[in-house]
Amino acid sequence: MNLIILAKSPVPGVSKTRLCPPCTPAQAAAIAEAALADTLSAALRVPGVRPVLVLEGRAGPWLPPGIAVISQRGAGLDQRLAAAFDDCGGPALLIGMDTPQVTPALLRGCVDALMAPGIDAVLGRATDGGWWAGGLRRPDATAFLGIPTSLPTTGALQRRRLAGLGLTVSDLPVLSDVDVWSDALSLAEAGVPSGVGKKAGVPSGVGKKAGVPSGVGKKAGVPAGVGMQAAGGRFARAVEAVAGTLVSP
Repeated sequence: MNLIILAKSPVPGVSKTRLCPPCTPAQAAAIAEAALADTLSAALRVPGVRPVLVLEGRAGPWLPPGIAVISQRGAGLDQRLAAAFDDCGGPALLIGMDTPQVTPALLRGCVDALMAPGIDAVLGRATDGGWWAGGLRRPDATAFLGIPTSLPTTGALQRRRLAGLGLTVSDLPVLSDVDVWSDALSLAEAGVPSGVGKKAGVPSGVGKKAGVPSGVGKKAGVPAGVGMQAAGGRFARAVEAVAGTLVSP
């Protein structure tokens, strides 16, 4: 079983550019590196999987030992997703670097959902309408090609495509992901005692976006609340450090 992490190398001006403003490019890259490091740390602690980083760019000192690295192929994200599954083989679960709150227990539950009898694919929707995790028993490029990304309907379109291919799909838990600064604050603030986000003047709850149907994610057998705690580790500390610089004197 492959656990694929699809990611960009955290480089200023390239990574997490939607955090700017208020972040500088260097701050956005630091947050991206922290999110990726926490994600890779969780992936390494999932029993029974082979973690593979499918990377755009070069690996850096943030890469821990024990994770295979291959380069991304393709132009658009849909092509890169299809190529990642093709290059790694199946069965495989794919996640990105925008959900640093994932835990080994959550990821293991997602793997178990994919390997359940009669299941061909899994999909974890994001609160912004996209998706944060997808899995296939067998690679199939047609599962992703042509699906528009970064839209409020991307998750729904992706699930419709999987079902339209005749695949039996199991829904994974819904997670928030990090796209803009308010997302980063919302994800980090609940787990940092010093009150990340409250210093920067962002109201509690900002980033808790709607648009995912009630009950999505309850079919996969992943225990409720597993992996749902606020992000911790390097990501929360990186967000806290940036939030501190945004406080008005």
